[in-house]
Amino acid sequence: MLKILLVSIDKTSMSALKAGFEEHDVQTGWAESGGDALSMIAQRDFNLVVTDENLGDMTGLEFIKNVVSQNPMVNCAAVSTLLPEDFHEASEGLGILMQLPVRPKPEYAKELLEHLKSILDLAIETS
Repeated sequence: MLKILLVSIDKTSMSALKAGFEEHDVQTGWAESGGDALSMIAQRDFNLVVTDENLGDMTGLEFIKNVVSQNPMVNCAAVSTLLPEDFHEASEGLGILMQLPVRPKPEYAKELLEHLKSILDLAIETS
């Protein structure tokens, strides 16, 4: 079963995305700050981490930089209001699977899962 960690100070901002994941039998966890999420990632394996744009103690992109330095094998997606070109430039080198809009709808869960499964399948084929 896939395990996904959602990180946001506002649970309602990702509630539709969470519901979309649960429709696909995905186990979700929740963290309300970047620091809490980093502690959870250090203790458990997650297939994907989805971060909100602002986590209170850091931005979503700062959080992903910390995740990548802690465990570069964790896949990440981020909510961002940046234009796609600006987001690409700001996140270059972080390996972010997908930029999500504010309050992502359930259909984004399906799209993210398709990206994630293709990456995980590729990793299995090469090992």
